[in-house]
Amino acid sequence: MSIESIQTLARDEMAAVDILIRAELRSDVLLIKQISEHIIAAGGKRLRPMLTVVAARAAGYTGQDHTALAAIIEFIHTATLLHDDVVDESDLRRGRKTANALWGNAPSVLVGDFLYSRAFQLMVGLDSMAIQKRLANTTNRIAEGEVLQLLHVHNPDTDEAAYLDVIERKTAELFSAATGLAVHLAGADASACAAMDAYGLHLGMAFQIADDVLDYIGDAETLGKNLGDDLAEGKATLPLIHALGLAEDYVRARLRLIIATGDATAMPEVLSAITRSESLRYCTDKACFHAESAKTALQVLPASPWKQALADLANYSVARNH
Repeated sequence: MSIESIQTLARDEMAAVDILIRAELRSDVLLIKQISEHIIAAGGKRLRPMLTVVAARAAGYTGQDHTALAAIIEFIHTATLLHDDVVDESDLRRGRKTANALWGNAPSVLVGDFLYSRAFQLMVGLDSMAIQKRLANTTNRIAEGEVLQLLHVHNPDTDEAAYLDVIERKTAELFSAATGLAVHLAGADASACAAMDAYGLHLGMAFQIADDVLDYIGDAETLGKNLGDDLAEGKATLPLIHALGLAEDYVRARLRLIIATGDATAMPEVLSAITRSESLRYCTDKACFHAESAKTALQVLPASPWKQALADLANYSVARNH
């Protein structure tokens, strides 16, 4: 099943999510509405809310609360994007100017806070302490991941274990909450919820590793962001970390300096080192391992088009070009 087929399968579900998202962006503060609509209107893949509704239906859920859960997940994700772009001083996301580039840092941070608070208002409406507890822990883990990543900026000693810790907290945790809570809504037992937690976690890991590979070999127009942004920000992601570990001494010294200074003009040197060490293959293999682990976790679900969509989303996470 292609990503387009999955989107068609979930079209009605996602239309309801989109209606709710736009309704919940209401505010009598004009700037909040402008910035919120700017980033929501940019669209993006809407992967996290789509995972939520698809997982709920795959587990046999027949109600409508999964719509609110999907909107909550998207609001949390969007809030992190607003904050991320300020921290990273980014000026391009999803092919458009970032909110901080258009309105400044302070409004972007504050509207991100608004979206977090709106997410928690929606949570209260679901009247589930289990959901509130999980998402409170999730937002806390995401914040920890952001701070950890900040501590590793311009740090050439960042190793693979530190990198994986950051992406598990910063990216994979929200995927895990989306799919785990979706089947919780369906009344799944503890083992099924744990399996779908694992599905989301592995999918998120695969997605982020693939994303970091694309930062070196993708197409800027297709990606909707500048290539080499991670390098310019002094972030050593897995392709560079792997190359650093295998490089000759003089190349390693040069790569360490590039990371420490965030020298984006050195991209050809970095790509050369990554190519010689076959780091992209290493990273792709690592992403594929997580995608396969995600698919294995789906054994707890009965066969259905929804379950197949979840398996194919795992494949998509590593095969995509944006």
